[in-house]
Amino acid sequence: MFGGVANALSPERPSTRAWATGAAGEVAVGRRLDALHGEGIITLHDRLVPGSRANIDHIVITRGGVWVADSKKYRGRPELRVEGGFRRPRIEKVVVAGRDRTGLVDAVLRQADLVREAVPGVPVRAALCFVEADWSLLAGSFATRGLEVLSPRKLASLIRRGNEGNLDVPSIGRFLATRFPPA
Repeated sequence: MFGGVANALSPERPSTRAWATGAAGEVAVGRRLDALHGEGIITLHDRLVPGSRANIDHIVITRGGVWVADSKKYRGRPELRVEGGFRRPRIEKVVVAGRDRTGLVDAVLRQADLVREAVPGVPVRAALCFVEADWSLLAGSFATRGLEVLSPRKLASLIRRGNEGNLDVPSIGRFLATRFPPA
């Protein structure tokens, strides 16, 4: 009895706030992607990675291939910073509001590899989608290591443009829904 009262009176933990903020970003991107259903596109949201506690925010199946997208609700301008290149190895970093977020790229690429292994022969693309970011009107989105870094609107536009092909969207959707169950 007192535990509930103590929880009600204690301040919200930072991890709880971060989860709620992240969930709001996932919902915003999910709504944008769900609007593509009428175009023969299937979306799966918040899917478990088998054998782990990790999840995949969005899997989008189109006639032209599959997209794996992660949503982040970050403020600030996403930028690609390139270091080295002539005498030193070229290193690309994703920076948002001055903070290195390159680890997010690594995580999404791992998720895309898992989906790629599940559906060999099907093109799989990866995206990191920043919600509420300060996107530059001139520079806008960018790519690094084969991954698109963009806004929800730009992601939906790329998916729509890539919806040409002859893949069996319902069959691939059912298979991936089984392989990556709801979280």
